[in-house]
Amino acid sequence: MAEAVILLAVKKIGVALGNDAINQATSKFKKFVTQLTELQGSMGRIKRELRLIHQFLSRMDVRNRNNETYEIWVEEARMMAHGIEDIVDEYLQLVTHKHDTRWSTYVKKGFMRANILLSLNKIASASKDAETNLVHLFQAKDRWVLMEGSGSTTSNDSSNYIVERSQHLASISRSLGEEDLVGVNRNREKLEEWLSDESSECSMITLHGMGGLGKTALAANAYRREKEKFQCHAWVSISQSYSIKDVLKCLITELSSNAEKRTWDNINNMDTEGLREELKRFLTHKKCLIVLDDVWTSEAINDLLGSLVCNLKGSRILVTTRVNDVAHLAFPNRRITLEPLYEKESHELFCRTAFPRDSNHECAAELSHLIDQIVSKCKGVPLAIVSVGRLVFVRDKTKEELRRIHDQLDWELVNNPSLEHVRSILYLSYIYLPTQLKSCFLYCSLFPEDHLLKRKALIRWWIAEGFISNRGRSTMEEVAEGYLQELVNRNMLQLIDRNSFGRIKSFRMHDIMHELAVDLCQRECFGVAYNGNDRHWEYEDRNERRLVIHKLSKDIDQAISCTLSLRSVIVLDNSMASSSSILRIVADKCRYMSVLELSGLPINMVPDAIGDLFNLHHLGLRGSNIKLLPKSIEKLTNLLTLDLFRSGIQELPRGIVKLKKLRHLFAEKQNDRHRRLFRWCTGVSIPKGLENLTNLQSLQALESQDESIRCLGELRQMRGLRLWNVKANHCEYLCESLLRMKFLSYLSITASDEDDVLHLDGLNPLPPSLHKLRLSGRLADSMLGAESPLFQADAGGQNLYSLRLFWSQLRKDPLPSLSRLLNLTELHFTRAYSGDKLVFLTGWFPKLKILRLRDLPNLKRMEIQQGAMASLERLRLINLSSMEEVPLGIEFIMPLKYLSFEEITLDFLQSLRQSKIGNMRWWHTLQQEIDMEPTVGLGRRMSCF
Repeated sequence: MAEAVILLAVKKIGVALGNDAINQATSKFKKFVTQLTELQGSMGRIKRELRLIHQFLSRMDVRNRNNETYEIWVEEARMMAHGIEDIVDEYLQLVTHKHDTRWSTYVKKGFMRANILLSLNKIASASKDAETNLVHLFQAKDRWVLMEGSGSTTSNDSSNYIVERSQHLASISRSLGEEDLVGVNRNREKLEEWLSDESSECSMITLHGMGGLGKTALAANAYRREKEKFQCHAWVSISQSYSIKDVLKCLITELSSNAEKRTWDNINNMDTEGLREELKRFLTHKKCLIVLDDVWTSEAINDLLGSLVCNLKGSRILVTTRVNDVAHLAFPNRRITLEPLYEKESHELFCRTAFPRDSNHECAAELSHLIDQIVSKCKGVPLAIVSVGRLVFVRDKTKEELRRIHDQLDWELVNNPSLEHVRSILYLSYIYLPTQLKSCFLYCSLFPEDHLLKRKALIRWWIAEGFISNRGRSTMEEVAEGYLQELVNRNMLQLIDRNSFGRIKSFRMHDIMHELAVDLCQRECFGVAYNGNDRHWEYEDRNERRLVIHKLSKDIDQAISCTLSLRSVIVLDNSMASSSSILRIVADKCRYMSVLELSGLPINMVPDAIGDLFNLHHLGLRGSNIKLLPKSIEKLTNLLTLDLFRSGIQELPRGIVKLKKLRHLFAEKQNDRHRRLFRWCTGVSIPKGLENLTNLQSLQALESQDESIRCLGELRQMRGLRLWNVKANHCEYLCESLLRMKFLSYLSITASDEDDVLHLDGLNPLPPSLHKLRLSGRLADSMLGAESPLFQADAGGQNLYSLRLFWSQLRKDPLPSLSRLLNLTELHFTRAYSGDKLVFLTGWFPKLKILRLRDLPNLKRMEIQQGAMASLERLRLINLSSMEEVPLGIEFIMPLKYLSFEEITLDFLQSLRQSKIGNMRWWHTLQQEIDMEPTVGLGRRMSCF
């Protein structure tokens, strides 16, 4: 992991030696050219040295991770990288810092100039010392660190070790007996059916899932049962560090050993192509079963399948993998994705292992509660369940001992030698991560177990931390989303939910993986979590760069103060009023801060000292009580994200337009949390100079003014834009500006009042990248006409996934027109239609997943024909006060994942219970409940009749 820390230091030096910093330094230190040149030269040499160390560590033999002397040397390298990062930050602060203009001219020319020179010389001296220490560190390695795989064959020896280790772990899984397999019957039957079917075509089958779910054990069980039905068979463990030549030799040897007695005298003298040809000749007329275990890349399959012949003999290739991309090489009807065991299955497997000699493998009744607690910590992972079960098997079966195992299980997973194979299997996933993904993965472990992480927030933090680099024409946000997708594909993170058009929405880290990642974080001083209970915070100075606060306590101020060199603080708890002091402490003591996420805290004021955090990239004050920002905010020239969403913000300072690196600006005040008022939110006005913020990708939300509307078109990088208070006379200029935003993905426009008409015909064609459109206000009739930009065959409207219409006052049924949006996955109406009937015809909205109809006071009848909305998953009908009958044909779209009837009458509830869906699952709330407590919100009840 130290290589990731070094990589961040290299990136930071790259910023210091970039054109912007050099230009600023040259201008500021034009009288100290000699000192500046020497300093920049030293930094350049340090950068080159660090890049070489990074490369050395990236290919270092993994056998050394248990070598204490080597680990000490790596720790020194990591600490040195941190120290270099501090030096560079000092330099960047000196270069970019704007001195107080209120000082007298005499002081500025005298004392200030001397102070600048003193600081420059101090930084230059520290840089030279660091350069010398790097050389000494590498020399110390040769003198004191005796490493495995040293010499010219390090890389090969390391690869061989990984292969051998992977094969050893696979052999453990292959040796598991029938009694160790629980909850796999359905998958085993499916797998055996695919292996033994009558099809003569050669086919591939994949078993896919995170490490420890039993892919190898299931494959081995099927292999033992079915292999004799094939003329030849072979099992090969691949691993990421496979050698194609060695794998081909292994395949030839195994296949021939059970098919014919031919000897391969010259096999060791063959090159790769010769081995391929020999294997092809051998397989041409054979029905073969080949298992490729633990495959990490699709390239490995391509390398090997080029040697296999599709001979119409009914051969089968079974692949186990942790990587989604590899699993998708098989046809969809030949993939099995393994999931964690259910609670009952987990308990059965545990008791089989922990109590093998007891009748029916049952524990004593007085121990069952503790057993349940221990099993629940394994989160359904068979490898962990069996391993912990064996740990219990050799211990005393008393309440005290089981309670001790439960309380220490996190420690046992990380430290107990008998659980080494659990760590190794999961640790392999981490070893194989590219360097740039390791920091992203460990970052996720700083959050609590089972914490639901959100894509958008996490990506902004990763970028602010410096984990993400530009890649081609992609934005850093797009690169970061690719990193996240890769972690999910590798089963390092668990996907929980996608949005309606397929992008990752939320995810979490499996608890077992979380424990191992937390241990890595602590070893690497990567970051630390604070939950208010760790007493060592009171006396221990800490060197972690990142602090995530799970639970606030009265000691939080001291915890921050004793964590040296903090770069990031994220607070997840907003339960304490005193927590508002965190912002003041950070502004006073943590001058290198890059991420400050304090959303939800009851903060009333931002101190002027915030402007001294020159390195701040992310400032999150969402949901706070902030009404105004200090003028010093304009000094945060490196700020990428300013999040004041749903705070008390009233206006932004004029200097906000000086933050030219700003990418995301969220500033919106919520006036009605039930969203029943037309102006349920208000945005902020941007002073003159909005056109300077050319890097903005998100602006939510802007109070429209003549000048801001005219210059919006200069914001060419815009991806998400929300506008309030749009007047009719703004529309022409607004359309012209929007058409210049070629990357616009989300657009929300709210009129100045509910009677002002939005004339958006000039928005033609829609930006082709536009996926989500939200319009609030009366729509011109032409917006849903045949010539509307929404419905042109070559227009961007065909790329719309989400459409939300509010207060549109449409008199004509909009569904016939909207049904032409074939890719629509979300459709919301709120006070959008004044008619009395809506009919969804057969074939309409084929991809629609979410439909919400709210506050349509005149709607009396709703009809759904069979074959309409074939993909619908969620339907919410809210406050349809005139509707007296259950929607006709609603049974055609059942069952749904979620169906609710909200704010309904008792008569309508009775109709629901007597309808065709009366015995299905749905939610409801009564209108009386809303009338009784209008300020509290909806009191939901579930109906399952």
